Amino acid sequence: MIASVPSATLLGATGHPVSVEVHVSSGLPGFAIVGLPDTSCREARDRVRAALLSSGLRWPQKRITVNLAPTGIRKAGAQLDLAIAVAVLVADEVLPPSAVAGRGFLGELGLDGSVRPVAGTVPLVDALRATEAVVAARSVVDAELVGRHRVRPVADLRSLVAALADRAPWPTPPRPAPPPPEPPEPDLAEVRGQPFARRALELSAAGGHHLLLVGPPGAGKTMLARRLPGLLPDLDHRAAMEATRIHSAAGVGLPAGGLVRRPPFRAPHHGASPVALTGGGSGTLRPGELSLAHGGVLFLDELGEFAAVAIDALRQPLEEGVIRVSRAAASVALPARVLLVAATNPCPCGAAGTPGSCRCADAARARYLRRLSGPLLDRFDLRIDVALPETDALLGAPDEETTAVVRTRVEAARARAAERGVERNADLPAHRLDELAPLAPDAKVLLESALRAGRLSGRGLHRIRRLARTAADLDDVGELVSAEHVALALQLRAEPAVLIGDAA
Repeated sequence: MIASVPSATLLGATGHPVSVEVHVSSGLPGFAIVGLPDTSCREARDRVRAALLSSGLRWPQKRITVNLAPTGIRKAGAQLDLAIAVAVLVADEVLPPSAVAGRGFLGELGLDGSVRPVAGTVPLVDALRATEAVVAARSVVDAELVGRHRVRPVADLRSLVAALADRAPWPTPPRPAPPPPEPPEPDLAEVRGQPFARRALELSAAGGHHLLLVGPPGAGKTMLARRLPGLLPDLDHRAAMEATRIHSAAGVGLPAGGLVRRPPFRAPHHGASPVALTGGGSGTLRPGELSLAHGGVLFLDELGEFAAVAIDALRQPLEEGVIRVSRAAASVALPARVLLVAATNPCPCGAAGTPGSCRCADAARARYLRRLSGPLLDRFDLRIDVALPETDALLGAPDEETTAVVRTRVEAARARAAERGVERNADLPAHRLDELAPLAPDAKVLLESALRAGRLSGRGLHRIRRLARTAADLDDVGELVSAEHVALALQLRAEPAVLIGDAA
């Protein structure tokens, strides 16, 4: 007999429907899986057999062939275990075909018959072509996020078979434990003595402009970067679902409510490989740190210590908001719309710029600088020097604006950008800048002077205009961009040679 059961497989951060077809026939007992299974799929034979026997069910002593359709997509992971087990029972006539009609099955089987959760539950359930989704009991919150299926959580194979055969009611979904209180976000008021850097942080949050912080150790670069997510507004439903699918596919724990509503913050170690940053892999194409930060902040601390090939791999995704990973087996497009914040010392010892303090040899400084390519630096709208704060600012009474106050201005600026048809000013199309960011006559003179002096490239010109547009929105001065805001944008986009080269 032949049975067909709906399930799904994961490719990148997207689920793809899979039909698990099982044929049970007379002949020499055996078990074969076809349809481009990977190693974990082929191992399902032993897991399914042990789970059936441990649950008091019969393992057919016949020829069993499992086909995972469509055959053009590589199947990876153990989420097909449950569908294979149910399909074997239907093909062996232990369960009627009507028991699986309109139901999709996702879950890994333990040798004792338990049904375990799998990574990628959200995109996998989203791919199911069925009205009901049967998942592990611990996956019920994730599965219900999709909102298009009736979720049937089960703890073990024995109770599932009893429910499918109408011998017992479906298990009651477990009541989720009350979520723990969210830890408070770090407050911008804790940053003292850095008015210039605080202004740059506010502009970055309001307009979605990439930010580079250069300064000696202890100046507060990391402290500033970690307070940037608190200035960003909550993700809308579409962006929240995209971020949730990515986190689910990567096996990253979701927040208590399931949906990723706050902008993510990712800070990979500087030893991360290009694949760890951009995603991919030789076996399973998984999202990398760039995609895990989708909708939020990707913070690269000690930028000069990252491998040059790793950080240069970010150049194209920063422009397009998507990373395309191609391998021999498959190609995927992963969302990668991030706000990049990087921090670096001006030289390996970090003391460059202070007379008589730098201990780095010329060769060491040259190697350090070569890792930061010009095209990558050109993608930072904001490039600022973060000096050590004054003693009085550190020891004096706190008198800085809080995150809540600054976020109010950020949200107002983003609302103005939405009226122009974009989420943030960094997304303004170049061909509409004359319409959406008109320049005052004296502002045009400033930009012309910068272009003639070779301070700006064509891309840099557009970035300066978008940054000046954000500064004008924060000051709520109308649609015309003044020379004051252009001058501020030019000041906050310091030349790399000024920040790093000359300081060294």
